[in-house]
Amino acid sequence: MFFSFSAVRSGGTTTTSSSSIRDTFDGDDVTTRSHVFCRRRRRLGAARKSSRKSSAMTTNASSSSSSSSSSSGRVGSEMDDDSAAEKTNRALLSKRDLMKRIAGASLMMTTASSGLILPGMVAFAGEEGSSSSSLPRVPRTETPLKFTEEYPSAVIKGCWQLSGGHKGDPADDRTSKDKGAVEDFETFVNAGITTFDTGPTACGYGDSELVIGDFLKRNRSNSEQCRVHTKLCCVGREQVAMTEKWVKENAFDIPSKRLGGLKKIDMVQMYWNEYGSSQYIDCALYLTDLKAKGLIGSVALTNFNTQKMEDMINKGAEISSNQIQYSLLDRRPDLKMNEFCKASGVKLLPYGVLAGGFLSKKFLEADVKDVVLDTGSKRKYSSVIRNFGGWGNLQKLLRVLDSIGKKHDQSIANVATRWVLEKESVLAVILGARNDFHVEDHQKLFQFTLDADDKSKIDEALSSTTKATGDCYDWERGGKW
Repeated sequence: MFFSFSAVRSGGTTTTSSSSIRDTFDGDDVTTRSHVFCRRRRRLGAARKSSRKSSAMTTNASSSSSSSSSSSGRVGSEMDDDSAAEKTNRALLSKRDLMKRIAGASLMMTTASSGLILPGMVAFAGEEGSSSSSLPRVPRTETPLKFTEEYPSAVIKGCWQLSGGHKGDPADDRTSKDKGAVEDFETFVNAGITTFDTGPTACGYGDSELVIGDFLKRNRSNSEQCRVHTKLCCVGREQVAMTEKWVKENAFDIPSKRLGGLKKIDMVQMYWNEYGSSQYIDCALYLTDLKAKGLIGSVALTNFNTQKMEDMINKGAEISSNQIQYSLLDRRPDLKMNEFCKASGVKLLPYGVLAGGFLSKKFLEADVKDVVLDTGSKRKYSSVIRNFGGWGNLQKLLRVLDSIGKKHDQSIANVATRWVLEKESVLAVILGARNDFHVEDHQKLFQFTLDADDKSKIDEALSSTTKATGDCYDWERGGKW
């Protein structure tokens, strides 16, 4: 995903009147174009300077852990005297942290030789007989990325949420290093979600590469199974003055340092802002050369339309995938890109699958006046809902998804995700995460499939919504939806 505009970077809570909130989702006048970084060029220099400064810094990560075996009287006394800071820290504990604490308190009930895992106890990847839960791990894809032998995890952890603009509710905010973002990666890896999607500061990803780099450095034993997909963002004058040197510096040299000193980056996805210049073809060929040299594993794209993707492939670029927005609310890939991907073997890695969380039970029967746009994702996807046909159409769809979910004992989010994942052109889905609270739901995603009746009901719910006519990401560049 590439997304950066001023509202996202603020990270604050957006508060508006009920009438303006309704206009956000149902207004006829489209006033927001989601991806307009090229029109914010005054920020570009500062963003790149920040990126280079970050890559030059050395991160001295020190972790301190304390364990206490005290009487219940002491525990009760400490709870009475809790400071506000301690209460906040407890509120920010991830599901994994809580499970580990329960396991620690219950450890006396079992022995290491018994092999018994107590309720709430987590056995980490690599331990004998270990499992992150009773659920199966998220599988790797059934087919490899084109031009590679790489099989990414079928669910990819999206890290745009670690950019700084997605803090949301402080009670469950784990989007920065000091809030548990690094530690949360362990939960995902143990569940089989071993592929991470990120990008540089210039693409609106903030420090997410640095967070991933910290995790990889702290977990060398687990890092071998992890795969990192980052991005090359062409948004400035390099679009008309593309050089091989610039590509190597920004596609490998800088991100490899930010990602903990990687000797090879598994995937680099190119974003190109203005189609007025055709040097995106040169850039794709330079990336193909880096792949041949073993510096990157696969050459990929993000937010390119079908014609531009075909242009690069016809010139010899080894394109493996295109990361695009694809969901029940945004079905633009159905118009032409899916067919091209089937013919060419290029796969799609969709983001926005849950539309920033709007395709979930949390918003079922929700009053639009109560919706708070407190994260970059919610602000972005409010415009997608408007293009889809408004809040009423969203509610109609959510009710159908809820009914299908109850039939399969699955969440609304998983039904919406399966609809995308079962598309022939889709290799894996990118699910953004502010914390690790939904990992078990991701694991359940592979315990069912949608049947013909399910798909028929979904099609009926979609029949009254706005039909897109433009190709992928053309609307964001000023074209038609």
